[in-house]
Amino acid sequence: MAGRIVSLSRSPNHAFSKDGATTLRLIAGIGVEGDAHAGKKVQHRSRVAVDPSQPNLRQVHLLHAELLHDLKAKGFSIRPGQLGENILTQDIDLLGLPTGARLALGDEAEIEITGLRNPCRQIETFETGLFEQVAYRDGSGTWVRLVGVMAIVLTAGEILVGDSIHIRWPDPPHRSLVPV
Repeated sequence: MAGRIVSLSRSPNHAFSKDGATTLRLIAGIGVEGDAHAGKKVQHRSRVAVDPSQPNLRQVHLLHAELLHDLKAKGFSIRPGQLGENILTQDIDLLGLPTGARLALGDEAEIEITGLRNPCRQIETFETGLFEQVAYRDGSGTWVRLVGVMAIVLTAGEILVGDSIHIRWPDPPHRSLVPV
């Protein structure tokens, strides 16, 4: 069963939320055309401050629409793009994918999952109480992060709202996702 793209977003500025789009162009090795986080080297400000020569493993941010539905049921009013994602998906267990899983998006583009998005405390200023809903320690003390996954672009292409998403699993052994 294939998933699908339900929303697309980008922002030319380093802002918490991104503006909606009906189509995005993905550029191999760079990311989303016109997005502030596109580049061969790391573009997220906190990571640039540590080491600007690091490779950009966070070219594309994917988030599952099911999270927005869960948050709405808890009284939050988060709309597509507001958590900074580029691609909002449906019917794909993004958090259950291993590192190195590849996603074919639409007819042309392919991305590779690099790891989990590690939410920052800015999310709390967006809506009070939100951070604890998307990042918390479980009963065993392990951090649970629910705000999606990060990826790099392997194959360029245009993607559209409504496009299908197909998973290509890496060879075993599979490595669990960790924050990047």
